Amino acid sequence: MKPLLKDLIRSALERARESGALAIEAVPDPHIEVPKEREHGDLASNVALTLARSARRAPREIAESVLAHLEDPDGVIASAEVAGPGFLNFVFSDDAWRRKLLDVVTAGDAYGPAPLGGGRSVQVEFVSANPTGPLHIGHGRGAATGDALARILGACGYRVEREYYVNDAGRQMTILGRSVRARYLELAGCDEPFPEDGYPGEYVAEIAAELFDRDGRRWVEEPEEEAVAAMGRYAGERLLERIRADLADFGVEFDRFTSERRLRGDGTVERAIERLREAGHLYERDGALWFRATAFGDDKDRTVVKNDGELTYFAADIGYHHAKCERGFDLLIDVWGADHHGYVQRVRSALEALGDDPGRLHVVLVQMVNLTRDGVPVRMGKRSGEFVALRDVLDEVGSDLARFFFLMRKSDAQLDFDLELARRQSAENPVFYVQYAHTRIAGIFRQAAEKGVSLPEPTREVVAALSNEDEIGLIRLLAEFPAVVESAAETFEPHRVVFYAQRLAGEFHRFYTRNRCVSEDRETTAARLLLVQAVKQVIGRALSLVGVSAPERM
Repeated sequence: MKPLLKDLIRSALERARESGALAIEAVPDPHIEVPKEREHGDLASNVALTLARSARRAPREIAESVLAHLEDPDGVIASAEVAGPGFLNFVFSDDAWRRKLLDVVTAGDAYGPAPLGGGRSVQVEFVSANPTGPLHIGHGRGAATGDALARILGACGYRVEREYYVNDAGRQMTILGRSVRARYLELAGCDEPFPEDGYPGEYVAEIAAELFDRDGRRWVEEPEEEAVAAMGRYAGERLLERIRADLADFGVEFDRFTSERRLRGDGTVERAIERLREAGHLYERDGALWFRATAFGDDKDRTVVKNDGELTYFAADIGYHHAKCERGFDLLIDVWGADHHGYVQRVRSALEALGDDPGRLHVVLVQMVNLTRDGVPVRMGKRSGEFVALRDVLDEVGSDLARFFFLMRKSDAQLDFDLELARRQSAENPVFYVQYAHTRIAGIFRQAAEKGVSLPEPTREVVAALSNEDEIGLIRLLAEFPAVVESAAETFEPHRVVFYAQRLAGEFHRFYTRNRCVSEDRETTAARLLLVQAVKQVIGRALSLVGVSAPERM
């Protein structure tokens, strides 16, 4: 309805300008929004306030001129008024809403956002957990966020590529290798202390046992450095296999996995560092090589090569992000843990120094998850180490519940995830509440079929029977769906779709308790079947955009 109202206001402004009633050089694109208070109308515009300075008129006078020149031959607007300092509030006619319902039903699964992306390419890099242990619930929230964002951007007309950056080089892989070697030597009967900074989870012992079963005592006599490197590589590969399996069970698939070890090995990182050196953005101090990040807005300079000659993780990230820019994406979205907040500016600084557009990079920060059971914190898992594994949550509540709960808050806000609530099949459980709306409508159609009633053709004559506030209110909410998805794409906030799904499900359940959908009144039944079909269709689409199923039965 927003585009329709925009056209009406633009036409009114054009007529006012041509008649001399308003002295404006050009007709602006009016801003339209849904008022916070229902009594302020269906939609409102502040166009009169934005034109006050250029038109040299009071906003209320401009607003009244707009209404005086407004032409509505199709009877879309039931009433319009000037409110406050010059806001324009509009109420649409019931017939306009009924026509909107026909648009929704006719569009089917295609009903949704406009193709904002216009075919532009976007890479969404998310999860990217170090292959040093299983995924924990924080990674799960990042996976749900990144995957939902990729789905939403795809629905808005972007060409989306999902990427996982594998941090399989550097110090943490050495620690993993030392941890596995210690457990391996224990199995071989050797007295080997476990590293103080080692990974304590049982998964390390399991990988060591695999190696011992495969190689026997081969590595007992091998030089420590060689054994640690080999075991680190093996463990990293095995853990990445587990990570990929967990993500697949979570409904997350990647188009590309990029290895840090490969980027270091093929010269990608070194070439980026050399380019910075040639441009004069590096300097030596205390035997290390530093990037002049402060020259590009960072709060301090950053080390790229340590005094022992080892590349820093920041150096690898510079090479990786420069390579992503060279691959030609129009937009780069990284989903990072909230503890990386201070890292955002330094990466953008490096991109600017390399001649890349730092504005192409957008970072979505994801806070950690507090896992509870009836409000009591859940103890850490022994098998995983010092965290709760995503796999444990999936095994208990399943993918749908986990995804929905992870997306119920803005990604950079703390999230409490109560396992007991997630298991309840009641209105208290927000996932059940939304999915049950879809299931309930499927049940309505089964009931109708038993009585020999089928979904009618969507015509103005059929929907003419819709007139009460419950019915029109549902249509109003259905009309908001495209704008909700578009705003989620523009702000990189997939939780907006989840919020909307909860609102729509709530409105439907209230409608259902007050209105019979299948009755002896054939005209009302036919109209309401079209209405609930539209609700079912939009709930299903909203759930699909966040990777949650829409069951026909529960």
